[in-house]
Parts: sequence; C-alpha cells; structure tokens
Amino acid sequence: MTQASLFRRITDFANRADPYPLYQELRRTPVLHEEEDGPYIISSYWDIENLLHDPRISSDAANLAAAGDELAEAQSTGLPPSFLRLDPPEHDRLRRIANSAFGPPHKPHRLDSMRGELHEIVDGLIDGFGDAREIDLVDQFAYPFPVTVICRLLGVPREDEPRFRSWVDPLVASLDPETRQNADEEFLKAAQEARMELGMYLAGLTEQRTKDPQDDMLSDLADSRGPEGTMTMMEVMSTAVLLLIAGHETTVNLITNGMLTLLRHPDILRRLREDPGLAANIVEELLRYEPPVQIVPQRTCIADIEVRGVTIPKGSRIWLMLAAGNRDPERFKDPERFDPDRGDIQHLGFGSGIHSCFGAPLARMEAQIALSELARRLDDPRLVEDPPPYRPNAVLRGPRHLRIAFGGLR
Repeated sequence: MTQASLFRRITDFANRADPYPLYQELRRTPVLHEEEDGPYIISSYWDIENLLHDPRISSDAANLAAAGDELAEAQSTGLPPSFLRLDPPEHDRLRRIANSAFGPPHKPHRLDSMRGELHEIVDGLIDGFGDAREIDLVDQFAYPFPVTVICRLLGVPREDEPRFRSWVDPLVASLDPETRQNADEEFLKAAQEARMELGMYLAGLTEQRTKDPQDDMLSDLADSRGPEGTMTMMEVMSTAVLLLIAGHETTVNLITNGMLTLLRHPDILRRLREDPGLAANIVEELLRYEPPVQIVPQRTCIADIEVRGVTIPKGSRIWLMLAAGNRDPERFKDPERFDPDRGDIQHLGFGSGIHSCFGAPLARMEAQIALSELARRLDDPRLVEDPPPYRPNAVLRGPRHLRIAFGGLR
C-alpha cells in the first residue's frame, strides 16, 4: 500500500464509519505529501498545535485559491469571506466585533441567560417523541435543537426557522473538499444559491434590526460602536451565515457522535444519568475522542516551513488532521479509550490559535444539556443499527441517521 492510497482511503466514504485505524497508519508518516501538487498532510498532535499558532500558515481564501483549492464560500456568491477565511489584521477586527455581540466581556450574560431556554427546547423535543419506542436522533433531536438555538441567538423569527434546512444542507455539503472536487456544476450552483438566499434573508432581517433593535446578536452586529468600528452590511451578512452554518452542523455532529459513543459505553451513560455533573467531562472527552470537525483542509503556507525535517514550500496547501492528533499516543495515554475521567483533555476538537472555534462556549453548553437530558429521560436506550449510516462529508464527520430504541420516557 502506498502513502497516496492511504490518504485516499481516509477520504473514501467506505471508511467514514471508522477512520481511526487509518489515522494510526497516517501518524507513522507525520508529514505526508502524496503527490507533487497535492497538500501536505499533518497528523501528530504537537505539529498540528504548533501550525495552528504559526503566522506563516494562512487561512485567507485568496491564498488558498492561489494554491489551487477553490472555496465554495468565495465562488461568485457576492458575499465577502467570513473572518474564518481571513488573516490578521482584518480577521482580528471582525472577530473582535463579533465577539462583542456574543459574550464576555461585552455581553457576559448572553449565553448563560439562554440556559433555561435551552432546557425548554430540549425537553420539548424529547416530549415530542411521544409514545414512540424508536426514534431517529438526528432528524428528531440533534438537527432541530442547535438550529433553533442559533436562530434564537441571531434573532430569527420562530416562524422562519424551518426555512433554514433547505439552505444549510447544500452549504455544509460544499465544505467537504472531496465533495467539491467531484461535484458537478448543478451542485456548486445550488450551494452558491443557498448561501446567497440565506445572506439576502439575513440582510433583510439586519435592516429591520437597524431600524428597530432587539435583544439579539444581529442587532448588536448591525449597531456595533466599539473601538474596532462597525461592520458593513456585507460583513454582517457573512458573519451571520458563518455563525449559522458553523454553529449548527458541528453541534449536530457533537450531539450525535456523543450519544452514539455513550450507547457504546453503557457504564458511562449510566453514570451520566445518575450524575449530570459528569456532562462537562464527557463533552470534553468526546471532543477529543470523536471530534465533529475531523480535518482542517483550508490552510496555505505563505513562507517555507520545516516540520520534522520536511520543508513545506511557500504556496503549498496544508491539511491538519485534528482527529488523528486527538488520538496521538505521543500526547495522550491510551488514546483509543473513551475516558471522561482523564486528568488532561486538552484536545484539538475546537482547533487552536486565532481561529479556535468562536462558538465553543455555546456548543459546550448545548451538548452538555442535550446529552444529560437524553441520559436522564430515555429509559433503556439502545442502538438499532451499529454502525449507523454516515454523511459523506469527511471534514464534518457524523451519522446521517442514528436510530435509537428505548422503553419509554422518564
């Protein structure tokens, strides 16, 4: 087996249910360059951590396009790249403005004040299972929960929340490099149209909030008056689209991967039912053991960089294999074991450096509430199908469906 075939197997959908044995093989060659014009694949924890903090690694969409990887986000949608696809200083300016509307120190209670509402949404979704004794956790719980939360955070009217799925699905699919590479013109057009329609909807909503501000994030973004100045309308739209997509799909996968892992470890599920306080440790270990974002493919070298004796030339693309780093035995003891009692779970599940996950505090809170309530209320839950069917996306990895049978609701 050649090194090139190893990486093709990792991105091959046939191995989506369990890529971890392949990550073990990949770590034997910590800097893998499969072909002359292909990306450099980095798989060890410490190398990934260092590169995420290295200013010579660019996230700028223009640099990535120059390196030969077109981003769906930059493909003739009319919207500028979000701050996720920018480098300092512009990245820092936009992120600071967004953060001032999201949480501490400017809005210290915005997220914590939503805790009660999150519990209500979760309880309502579980109550909605009714007399059923088998459910699809993705469609009936893990998908609607975070999209509802993000819509409430941004200030989207409740009657408009169902419209978002038709926009989010093609956009999320377009984030996967393998999908983009093999996509036809119709798929790319659908992704562009979805992003534009979503952006235009949010533009109209932002315009309303400019005239009639509410206690929501869109109002704050549209009315930012801090030392960083204000966002343009287009920047507000791009930031809102980023928050909706990034804040939704990753949390869907975190909750689904989490419940799947707990059902495979019934002793830990039982402990969570008896002690909801264990949820924080469980979620951190899940972010290491089954991270919802497995790969960061969108980075470019803007100078020559040496990693483990290998020179990565300026202009090269770099793929950072977060999920491989999270199970690196050089960093974690017994890394293939799911252990929420670990004393050190400093994972890469939310990335690191200036592009670390903006919505991490909200994702943590959502996953902790969701998993603890599912553990508390589902009587004798068990998997109907293992492994479940997975989404095609290798970057944002998670089950497309997760059938769970149970004896009833507590």
